[in-house]
Amino acid sequence: MDERLKAYDEKMEKAVDFLVSDYAGIRAGRANPHVLDKIRVDYYGTPTPLQSVGNITVPEPRMIQIAPWEKSMIKEIEKAIMTSDLGINPNNDGSVIRLIFPELTEERRKELVKDIKKKGEDAKVAIRNIRRDGNDALKKLGKSSEVSEDEIKDLEDKLQKVTDKYIKDVDKLIEDKSKEIMTV
Repeated sequence: MDERLKAYDEKMEKAVDFLVSDYAGIRAGRANPHVLDKIRVDYYGTPTPLQSVGNITVPEPRMIQIAPWEKSMIKEIEKAIMTSDLGINPNNDGSVIRLIFPELTEERRKELVKDIKKKGEDAKVAIRNIRRDGNDALKKLGKSSEVSEDEIKDLEDKLQKVTDKYIKDVDKLIEDKSKEIMTV
């Protein structure tokens, strides 16, 4: 790949990676520990990732179990889960916290698919914005007359191919995640 396009390729890849991590946090009726990735617990005054204050396991398909390393953290972990947008009430037995995931209703599945499509569209917009920035930079490069018009046209075509590749990746992610959500 041309060095002048490498930065735009990397930015587009980051947009796709962000979408992948975003999708990991969307629950599909099965317990997925990644839904807890964004939750921060107040650990002695410092917002700390939930994974750093306890052991997270999935003992059953629809349950996540959190075993805090310090028993005193149970209340803080529960508070962090309650204030998050997870929408699940934690249960605790004094030593571990359990999150039980209910089966998703058909209506909720359709809402999630809409959300998935919207996030996918946002990623495509980000990728197209990166392409636009790249094309603007190429036009400036052409005006400085260091590079021939043919070479600029060639670079623009290459940038478009890179853009198409990442848009196709996003479409595949949208399709896969939607299928996962709609599978009962």
